Amino acid sequence: MWPFSMMNALSRILKPIMPILAAVYGLMMIYMTAMPMADGNETLGRQGLSWGITLAAIALTYVLVRRVEPSVFPEAKQFSLKLPTPAVVLGLLLLAPLWGVAEGYVVYGLTSLIHTVQMEPITYTPEELREDLLASVHAILLAPVLEELCYRQLAISPFRRRGAQIIVCVVMALLFGILHVRNFLGASIDAMLYGLVFIWTRNIWYAVILHMGHNLMATLLAIYCMLGLGEIQMSKTPVILLPDTTVVVTAVIMALIGWVMLSSLFFQK
Repeated sequence: MWPFSMMNALSRILKPIMPILAAVYGLMMIYMTAMPMADGNETLGRQGLSWGITLAAIALTYVLVRRVEPSVFPEAKQFSLKLPTPAVVLGLLLLAPLWGVAEGYVVYGLTSLIHTVQMEPITYTPEELREDLLASVHAILLAPVLEELCYRQLAISPFRRRGAQIIVCVVMALLFGILHVRNFLGASIDAMLYGLVFIWTRNIWYAVILHMGHNLMATLLAIYCMLGLGEIQMSKTPVILLPDTTVVVTAVIMALIGWVMLSSLFFQK
């Protein structure tokens, strides 16, 4: 056990640079998980190796945020790692598609102010869909956990004041957007939402579930297009998805149901 004075000094030194340290750490972890497919080979075996590395990275990061970080930064104890109830999880997942729709139109509107956005219908062959579904296992179940622990929990939780937390949230959102290159604007907007949700709920799993729901929506839209149920417009630079009316209406209905569920649960408290 380190002396209190030494821990206090370490906390003062590390706190101002924690967002940068968390971003660098997150980049390293994400790079390691992508290494098995660096040559473009995305077979099931390579995907499985990537999943295994990601699980190991999640376990290591969880130990950091559960054991190490609270020892250095007592402020981190204000944030909970308790999993939400199944009802809360379902309510958040129902809200996520509407956020995905809204984000697409916001990015489209902002980008259109600068230059013309070229949109075209998405088409999928069964082989392309199979490859995307393999990648979606990682994108839906694993990547959101690792990314939220690194870019939100590690970076924001050392700060006690709400104003400082929001400033760090903005910084991490921009760094998260840079990580996504072509999808800089959309990823930054998403990261801002996840960070604010984390700050408001004091629980990283709320942000993780919204992140999972957002990525799940992209996968479901791919299946939707492949089955010929509707048409989704897409731009590749920046990455924008604009769903048809059926998807928009469905997302609104799902969000209303999710909001009613969450409101009833929180009002009961």
